[in-house]
Amino acid sequence: MSETLAALAHGFGIALTPVNLLWGFIGVTLGTFVGVLPGVGPALTVAMLLPLTVKLDPTGALIMFAGIYYGAMYGGSTSTILLNTPGESASIATALEGNRMAKAGRAGPALATSAIGSFVAGSIATVLLTVLAPIVIEIALKFGPAEYFTLMVFAFVTVSAVLGASTVRGLTALFVGLLLGLVGIDEQSGQMRFAFGVPELLDGIDVVVLAVGLFAVGETLHVAAYSSRNREQMEKVSGSIWMSRQDWKRSWPAWLRATAIGFPFGTIPAGGTEIPTFLSYAAEKKLSKHPQEFGNGAIEGVAGPEAANNAASTGVLVPLLTLGIPTSATAAILLAAFQNYGIQPGPLLFVTQKDLVWALIASLYVGNVLLLVLNLPLIGIWVKVLEIPKPLLYGGILLFATLGAYSLHQSVVDLATLYVFGLLGFVMRRWGFPVAPAVIGLILGPLAETQLRRALSISQGDFSVFFTQPIAAAMLALAAAMLVVPWLLRSRSGSTH
Repeated sequence: MSETLAALAHGFGIALTPVNLLWGFIGVTLGTFVGVLPGVGPALTVAMLLPLTVKLDPTGALIMFAGIYYGAMYGGSTSTILLNTPGESASIATALEGNRMAKAGRAGPALATSAIGSFVAGSIATVLLTVLAPIVIEIALKFGPAEYFTLMVFAFVTVSAVLGASTVRGLTALFVGLLLGLVGIDEQSGQMRFAFGVPELLDGIDVVVLAVGLFAVGETLHVAAYSSRNREQMEKVSGSIWMSRQDWKRSWPAWLRATAIGFPFGTIPAGGTEIPTFLSYAAEKKLSKHPQEFGNGAIEGVAGPEAANNAASTGVLVPLLTLGIPTSATAAILLAAFQNYGIQPGPLLFVTQKDLVWALIASLYVGNVLLLVLNLPLIGIWVKVLEIPKPLLYGGILLFATLGAYSLHQSVVDLATLYVFGLLGFVMRRWGFPVAPAVIGLILGPLAETQLRRALSISQGDFSVFFTQPIAAAMLALAAAMLVVPWLLRSRSGSTH
């Protein structure tokens, strides 16, 4: 434990240098700005900025990206409460009571409990990340190629099953990503695969181009095609934004319970932030002394889901940093950001990039405080952001995405693939296919292939190595359960009706 505290103290020394503080401040401000805008999530923003930050110092850039990630989680509550339009699926539970509070003239306390709850949950979850990361690394160092391959299979299945409404659509999106991961030169044999004679494709498809295309261009096209159908009514922030003594009394137990629910969900590959937010909402409804207020603007129904959302978002960093496994769309883009600098997250990251990783963790503590200072006093400014006309906003996103993709290699092929992926992203959104599994498939697919080949070369082609090693067998059993159990539950509930 003393080693961890010493490493964290060293991390604070790096994170608190003026230049890194500036990057952190830019990140959380930009993140809050982005979070406030409905439909523009942290994944889209980080994806859009990836090409523009290639020349930056890795520590500064990753501190900024972490700030964007955190800030967007905070800012999402503003559009959810005032417009009833959750920017991310994780904010849907907050909308249930938050918008009702705003309609009743209590938008101020709703925004305050979400901001303070996010700070409390984020701070506790960051402490847990600091404590848990070294423990997970010790376990991960015992993993061989067979264990790593089955861990990735488990991550593939769970992310595909959890992200999106349908497991089949999630797996289809994943296989699109895995197929794109095969493009380029085979590392082991040196053979060209699926490059179709295009020299620029020999290095494989750039993750950044795919991410920007699917998220930024795809989202812009979707909004252009369908946003005119949605009419938005914004509630005014009137009266005091501060919480009453009664609001505090009802909020703080909800914050703590939600942190306990949210953090574990973020840390497991079956995580995501949607499930813990709804679980927190259900728990608050069951435990509330004012159940009649639920559906009419109960403050616990805002405090709980918002805290659960932030705790789960921090929990996502545990498997990302220690195992190199992304469990959400934004985590997948953050993994691409690491790879952009030639850094591969995993157990060795804490040895090879000790300064960077501990500065990043320390910046989360700093970012939480910055966000609290930014959010409550500047709420009037964030409300004004909601008035930006959609055509201007999404036109700007498209321009940024195009310039960013071209600046990577000054390649026309990159631009062409950007818009092909943009159209693919549009089609996926239109027919309800989740976008994140495709990005995760492209990032982890080549790594999974390498581990599979290593495991088979060690076992001399014997596939039983995946079923005889205890950890590997357990991972495959869990992956199978993730596919079979929901199907069984659905078929049972169908037969009872």
